[in-house]
Amino acid sequence: MNPIKPWLVALALAAASMAVAAPPADVPYAWKPVAIVGGGFVDGIVFQPAVPGLAYARTDMGGAYRRDTATGPWQPLLDWLPLKDVNLMGVESLAIDPNDADALYLACGTYTNPAVPNGAVLRSHDRGHTFQRTDLPFKLGGNEGGRGNGERLAVDPNDGRVIYLASRLAGLWRSGDAAKSFQRVDAFPDSAWRREASDGAPPSWGGSDGKASINFVLFDPASGTRGQASRTIYAGVSVVGRPSLWISRDAGVSWSAVAGAPTQHRPMRAALAGDGRLYVAYASEPGPHRMKDGAVWRYDAAKQAWTDITPERPGATDPFGYATVAVDPTNPQRLLASTAGRGAGDELFRSSDGGATWKPLFKAAKFDAAAAPYVADTHLHWLYDVKINPANPDHALFTTGYGGWETLDLTRAEKGEPTHWQVMAGGIEETVALALHSPTKGVPLVTAIGDYSGFVHSDLDKPAPGNPKPPFFGNTHDVTGAELAPEVVVRIGKPRDGAKNLGYSLDGGATWLEPVTVPDAKASDGFIAVSADGKAWVWTPKGGMPHVSHDRGDTWTPVQGLPAGTRVVADRVNSRRFHAMALFDDKLYASEDGGKTFGSRPLDLPDGPVVRAAAGSNNHSNRGDDRGGQDRLYATPGREGDLWLAAFHGLYHRDGKAFKRLPGVSEIHAFGFGRAAPGSSEPALYLVGIVAGRYGVFRSIDGTASWQRINDDAHQWGLILQISGDPKVFGRVYVGTHGRGVQYGDPKP
Repeated sequence: MNPIKPWLVALALAAASMAVAAPPADVPYAWKPVAIVGGGFVDGIVFQPAVPGLAYARTDMGGAYRRDTATGPWQPLLDWLPLKDVNLMGVESLAIDPNDADALYLACGTYTNPAVPNGAVLRSHDRGHTFQRTDLPFKLGGNEGGRGNGERLAVDPNDGRVIYLASRLAGLWRSGDAAKSFQRVDAFPDSAWRREASDGAPPSWGGSDGKASINFVLFDPASGTRGQASRTIYAGVSVVGRPSLWISRDAGVSWSAVAGAPTQHRPMRAALAGDGRLYVAYASEPGPHRMKDGAVWRYDAAKQAWTDITPERPGATDPFGYATVAVDPTNPQRLLASTAGRGAGDELFRSSDGGATWKPLFKAAKFDAAAAPYVADTHLHWLYDVKINPANPDHALFTTGYGGWETLDLTRAEKGEPTHWQVMAGGIEETVALALHSPTKGVPLVTAIGDYSGFVHSDLDKPAPGNPKPPFFGNTHDVTGAELAPEVVVRIGKPRDGAKNLGYSLDGGATWLEPVTVPDAKASDGFIAVSADGKAWVWTPKGGMPHVSHDRGDTWTPVQGLPAGTRVVADRVNSRRFHAMALFDDKLYASEDGGKTFGSRPLDLPDGPVVRAAAGSNNHSNRGDDRGGQDRLYATPGREGDLWLAAFHGLYHRDGKAFKRLPGVSEIHAFGFGRAAPGSSEPALYLVGIVAGRYGVFRSIDGTASWQRINDDAHQWGLILQISGDPKVFGRVYVGTHGRGVQYGDPKP
């Protein structure tokens, strides 16, 4: 996932640039997620010991969640964040107060890139139903290297007013008023966390790779009494070759390195057992990517003695690290430790004697993927947090890059019996939707999803039965289908295992085929267009020359008359017609021979050519995220040659003669069509952007004579990339977000 860039800063200015007299009316909608289940990195879980079953989870760029019962669904907590605050969707850390069942603290900030805003701590006293915000004078990196480490945010178990926040780039910070304000802990030595040559070079873009950041803060509850601050505090720093574990024995007044602590690896996470022993997981790299080495150590504070209790030693032929270690709150001798980046597949080890001996759990374990069938094709990875339910020692959870797993029979392992694991991510939706296709007949929706093979959603409320394949994609960039032959669906993406980078279905997504050839076997993204009758396909690899096939990929020929990288759209009525645009070159293109050749004419917008501004880095510029639906041409359903230009700065319509700019729309991030209202000949229009000075998700059912806002302040989801109505159901709309999956809405009765 990529950083958000300066165009967000200009959002407020754009909102006032083109107001109209009649503001959009509010139309109540009911919103639900399209069930994929998981799909992203859940990198931290915290139980609230005061309430059995209550737990919270954080994600790297999809917000935070609450679970009210031990195995119930997770509830999203940050869907209210608007586009201008999308940087807060990445949750760097979370914390609870064990003495206040309703208190929750989230350290939010997705990137440390200089172009994004500073981070903030969101504090709640009603379990995440509402939040207050404390802005920080530094940035956080919830989606950067080391994001699985933690927890960086910690509440003193003896005095809930005292909260520590470990940062990546700004040292250690403390609050004495329950996160209403934070002050830097100057007593924590700069030399402990300042980057040195041995830590590795920083990323060229100026962000944080997790090296030399402070990874965790941990209080010893036995070192204080209720109402008085804990005196013993541990802090782990992501450095090697120098002290990385620090301790304060006077409530943070002074700090010193823990004597004898390992320095050959970085501390990732730590757990303090009820008997006072400290357990620390170490790895050579911050993660979550491949490791070279790692270990697990136990520290006996009373004796000030360290013991290496590594379950399995990494080797030259099987390098890996250790991501975390967890202690059973009901039994200090029961431990779990997870590997990180193990080539043979990550493992979870269990000990019932304080780490003296270990047994692997996964070799005999049974896994049930019924709640998210797609995960059966994905190996276990990124087990960066493991927790044992303080109310039930049989209940354990571990996180993964696609959600997580849980067991309800952990102690069976003591008898040598297999444990049983099920997907624990119900309610969590953390995918990035890169394209949405709702066919005119058949299934409700087909999605192109970042990091996955996409999905065919025959039931919006139940996860798809598996990954569409062949081919099996590791990333699906685009998907579309034939307007008049909805059984034809084509998708492109990054293949796995040497497969083709294009797949197609002739039965509406029930089965999939690979073409004989592809125009560019190395291309992994770009755009695909399918003629109205499904017989012509035009594929534009990103930055490459468009190619066309009229025989389902048996042969491809270069398209004549189009510049490289040009996105093509099919006419929704005439199977021989395709359309294309070069917005910044003021060119409109059309093909009348099934995409073989294109002619050009001036785009001729009524307010003049659009000038390309300086682009931002990665996927962003001051014209929005380039994975979004802005600055694109769209062909109108049911009308030959009828085009819409959803420019970032406004909306244009061409009915066959010339483009006209529609009033009231001053910014667009996504655009699409849906079924016309009963009795109307106008297709419903949907857009995400600013209408009459107001940001939101909008609908027009009268050809833009008026607009209606169909989302509300509780349903904003940060950044939205795509939107599409359903041609089969009036009012239904699909919204593709950046990190909160795909949401669908229907008008409330």
